[in-house]
Amino acid sequence: MGTSVTISAARESDAEQILKLQYLCYQSEAALYGDYRIEPLVQTLEDLRAELAGGCVLVARLGEEVVGSVRGSVGEDGTATIAKLIVHPRMQRHGLGRRLLTAIEEKLAEERSARRYRLFTGHRSDGNLRLYRRLGYATVSTERVSPRLSLVFMEKEAVREALPEDFAASA
Repeated sequence: MGTSVTISAARESDAEQILKLQYLCYQSEAALYGDYRIEPLVQTLEDLRAELAGGCVLVARLGEEVVGSVRGSVGEDGTATIAKLIVHPRMQRHGLGRRLLTAIEEKLAEERSARRYRLFTGHRSDGNLRLYRRLGYATVSTERVSPRLSLVFMEKEAVREALPEDFAASA
């Protein structure tokens, strides 16, 4: 019998697995842009533990192994920032990235009243750009970071469930 992938809130004890997975997953991004000093590759375990304690972090597990993760936070204006969506290379192209992104959007909307989602990726990260566009994200700006890298910022509005009072008739 096979084990299915589950998505749940990250635990503090997941920090080392998340950091190792992050390091593995961002190697291809670093190679794409010729920069191995990108933040996900130099983040410390202490910094990650602080994110776990103060933010919203989800993990995808295959048994006890962390095979994916995503992080999010919501600002005072209701804009959720989604970051570091990672999926183990052997698990990519099976819908896990989509599942993680959808799960963090739902969690940020339900628990932290997110009204809009914002994320970014590099301009050459075609797979990321395709995924985000398929899930309704649109480019809102591009920022040149270096001669080799421009960041593409994308957003989408949160889908709000209709409440009974939305249908109340006025007299």
